[in-house]
Amino acid sequence: MDARLQSLLDRGGGLATRRDVLRVAPPWTLQGACRAGRVVRVLPEVYVDTALVRDAHADLPPLARIEPELARRAALAYAGGRGALSRLSALDVWGVRRQPPDEPVHIDLSTEAGMRSSPHLVVRHRPGLVIEPPHVVMRRGLPVARLDRTLVDCWPLLPSVDRSSLLIRAVNDRLTTPQRLAAALAEVPRLTDRAAVRGLVDRLAAGCRSPLEVWGHDHVFTGLGMPRFTRQAQVRVGARTIYLDMFAEAERVNIELDGATSHGDPAEREIDLRRDALLATVGILVVRFSHRRLTTDPAKVRQETLAILANRHDRP
Repeated sequence: MDARLQSLLDRGGGLATRRDVLRVAPPWTLQGACRAGRVVRVLPEVYVDTALVRDAHADLPPLARIEPELARRAALAYAGGRGALSRLSALDVWGVRRQPPDEPVHIDLSTEAGMRSSPHLVVRHRPGLVIEPPHVVMRRGLPVARLDRTLVDCWPLLPSVDRSSLLIRAVNDRLTTPQRLAAALAEVPRLTDRAAVRGLVDRLAAGCRSPLEVWGHDHVFTGLGMPRFTRQAQVRVGARTIYLDMFAEAERVNIELDGATSHGDPAEREIDLRRDALLATVGILVVRFSHRRLTTDPAKVRQETLAILANRHDRP
């Protein structure tokens, strides 16, 4: 291979555009490398070192035969500074969900850009998009749509079992907030299944931080007789700050919902017991309901919760 072209590929991590090649070498250099099988055209005017292309999947489009990270860089090179990674590709860059190799690269451009989708590349034109903050930020050296808008845009594209958990995890990891998600949702008035997103965001704003807490909010811990619980309430006990799942302040009762895998480890169970005892020293009663009990006998859980709250409220 021509030394100038090889140097360009090495500096670009195995990728080069035709424009970059023509700055250092004549056109026939690239033509000859293509004919000799040294480089592969993966997108218009975007080329990749053949050594990085998987031969085992010759029936797939070239963009699908390279590693996802390289495919994303190729798509951005094709956009020429006018696009940003979005939707499922952006989720991967944000570290929220790993994108499988068989999924296409997603990229957003302004409506003025003339690019179109191609095999393994989904191009979306967004009115008013500007490739700079607040619409686009740099993440891992790549321009990417901001996370709150990405999560909203991805809702219809994700398997139904993954949708809620991704939004919940992003909030728990402090990557975004319910308020930012609500603002992003307002930008997409025609989103498929928008009511479900709105409902989840409302529950996150109310303090729910797990699918089980969302389920409990909807089926057990709201409605007639239930107090307005403070979720994720902070309580200071000595030098420690403890976060309470669902705190009824007047009754000094904290409801904890234990997930399906909770307390499989005796050490974790011991930590919870010590935490409950510490809260008891400041007059807070911890009541725990298991995932199985909550979901299989919600009426009984509700009845017991109301009885406990009434008893605590009536104490002198």
